[in-house]
Amino acid sequence: MNATIWGEDEIMSTHRDYPIAPICAVGAIIFKQDSVLLIQRGNAPGRGKWSIPGGAVHLGENLEDAVIREAREETQLAVRPIHICKVVDRIHRDASGNIQYHFIIVDYLCEVLAGDAQPSSDATAVSYFKMEDLRNLDLTEGTAEVIREVYRTLLP
Repeated sequence: MNATIWGEDEIMSTHRDYPIAPICAVGAIIFKQDSVLLIQRGNAPGRGKWSIPGGAVHLGENLEDAVIREAREETQLAVRPIHICKVVDRIHRDASGNIQYHFIIVDYLCEVLAGDAQPSSDATAVSYFKMEDLRNLDLTEGTAEVIREVYRTLLP
């Protein structure tokens, strides 16, 4: 069993599906002019859908280091987090109503320092999309709303 022991009688699951506590994750929102960088997810949840690059924070890792690592792992880009732009809950229930996934995602606006965007890790594709094209993509839950809000309120 993949677990961390917290006490003699208490075990905290480290599985992403059916967790006993929310999982902290980060997202890297990266713009190039009027386009945003998205990855196509290779793993659940949201396999095959387009999403903001990101993933779970590792134990002992701070949020900014996590977003830098996740951006590099999924897109091969070196980024600098500028600031937190959104914090969201993503709770997915299975057909029986049980919580299958629960993520608390801290999204950072990031700037690219180096590299060319290429899919890696659990990303099967990576591409920049114009804002008006978001409505034509199969996006993970809430992705379009977060991107539009950040684009509208935080960018000049």
